Amino acid sequence: MLIKNNWYAVEFGHVIEDAPLTVRIDTHDLVLWRGSDGQVNAQSDVCVHRGGSLGGGKVVDGCVECPYHGWKFDDDGVCVDIPANREGLPIPKKARVDSYPCVERYGFVWVFLGDLAADQRPAIPHLDGLDETTSARADGYRAVFGDFTWQANYDRVLENAVDISHTPFVHAGSFGNRDKPEIQDFDLDEVHDGDRLVGISATVKLDPPAPSGIWSLLRKKKERELVETTTGFYPPNVTMLVVRLPLGEIRIFTAAVPIDESTTVSKYIMLRTFFTGGWADKDSRRRTDKIFLEDQPTVEGQRPELIPFDLSAELHVKSDSIQLAYRRWRQDQIEAGLGLPSQTEDDTRRGVSVIASPARMADPELVNAWVFPSIEDAGESDSHNGTNNV
Repeated sequence: MLIKNNWYAVEFGHVIEDAPLTVRIDTHDLVLWRGSDGQVNAQSDVCVHRGGSLGGGKVVDGCVECPYHGWKFDDDGVCVDIPANREGLPIPKKARVDSYPCVERYGFVWVFLGDLAADQRPAIPHLDGLDETTSARADGYRAVFGDFTWQANYDRVLENAVDISHTPFVHAGSFGNRDKPEIQDFDLDEVHDGDRLVGISATVKLDPPAPSGIWSLLRKKKERELVETTTGFYPPNVTMLVVRLPLGEIRIFTAAVPIDESTTVSKYIMLRTFFTGGWADKDSRRRTDKIFLEDQPTVEGQRPELIPFDLSAELHVKSDSIQLAYRRWRQDQIEAGLGLPSQTEDDTRRGVSVIASPARMADPELVNAWVFPSIEDAGESDSHNGTNNV
């Protein structure tokens, strides 16, 4: 289930080049493409004519062109050309696709999935340690990019990323210390924008095992210093891990991108302040991937596959505070009516429904100027017809 009216980090900016790119967000397909001004645009990927994928088309004259019949849509999602039309024929008002606010920052492409006006939208979270430019390579840091696919729901993936107490067991032998599993008491550091929670983190000191390989240069065995570690999340889908070692710092920012209810792709930016030459990139990426590989069997094996709505359905202890904070945030959003139901395979076979874009609310004259219903309207229609679209 998506929480609407939030900025989702959905892709790396550097992969959006000349051709349109389709990305799937909780069974909804979006097309990302760069306009003639270099800005990334995000729109529904389904052409309103015959359902062609705009992601399979081209960028032509600052528009995305459908590969089926050549219809062109501008950065507002409005069709500006129907090649088959005779000269003088008007373009139907309904020849438009939903277009979503899109910003390239911190190396990610952020898409606002919802229908709020610009002055009502939350700010994109501040990712401390990353440069706000499109490159994400802040001064003093070396960055590597990567992704990892899970056969698990993104709530489970996100919670695992901020789970402090699993480290001594799941990561025993790499950076977890099974002989020192105790987690010290910690406070939650919450950041708010008015009444809105925009970030939460916790810092603890862990006793890891002695490092190996080139990383053994970072700490002599006799030092055995506790390593200060911070983990946190930025709603709705970005997590952060900071490890402060004697000779430098590691920061990993990860966007958990939900593909469907049982598939998630983690897109990460790993930064380091040491071994900043390109020669160490392969090892940094390998070690980051190793963290995900160690987590994968446990996360994919969790039951139920979706986290329970009821907080009492699973047992919680003090060290689970940050996961509980995420669940409470999520539950508050759902109770506020911001949860978007995931589509089933049967739903997508029978018809197309999309996430409502701001244009649907901004102009009263456009209320009925849409071919495809929003996911909310589709759900209400199915409910009235005696079926369930959730």
